[in-house]
Amino acid sequence: MSDTDNLPDFDDIANLLVAEGVHATSPSELHGMLCGCLCAGARPDPAAWLQLASERLDIDAFSQESSKVGMLELYNQALAQLEATDLGFEPLLPDDDHLLAQRAGALGVWCQGFLGGFGQLGKQTDASLSTEAREVLSDLGQIAQIAAEDEDSDDNEADLMEIQEYVRMAALMLFAECNQAPDDGEESAQRPPEVLH
Repeated sequence: MSDTDNLPDFDDIANLLVAEGVHATSPSELHGMLCGCLCAGARPDPAAWLQLASERLDIDAFSQESSKVGMLELYNQALAQLEATDLGFEPLLPDDDHLLAQRAGALGVWCQGFLGGFGQLGKQTDASLSTEAREVLSDLGQIAQIAAEDEDSDDNEADLMEIQEYVRMAALMLFAECNQAPDDGEESAQRPPEVLH
């Protein structure tokens, strides 16, 4: 049993959303949005993340304590995976028991969520982004339109695995580019997060 077994998976988040009365948003889209924010450099505090998530889900607030806990675990898991040196980050997608078309659709909405989250900070128009980063964002926009064949063939499976691996590495590359540690002495000069009055 690995130490990630207690972390929320796709079905855990799906059940959490159903318990909150949310049916229009996929766990993959929510996770993509979170990862997009993190990759762009945002670090919302727990209250801000819960508010951001509830807005994305079109609910006033999470009604159940277990939902809040699950959302905070999802946040911590995503950030830890993105920061880890083992490149073990994985988009939150249905497991291999689901039909290929369902998994491909989930990858597409993950990319949609990611681009939305990344764009919330206006980073996608940032002239400081490298050419490679801009190309990757453009590729994610194309993958967001993905439509899989209904047929669960080995070729289609291999294609989806290849695209999924590209998305995984693209997120890690964007995270690395937009989350570089400040030079010594500059840390205190970083602008604090804006406070809304």
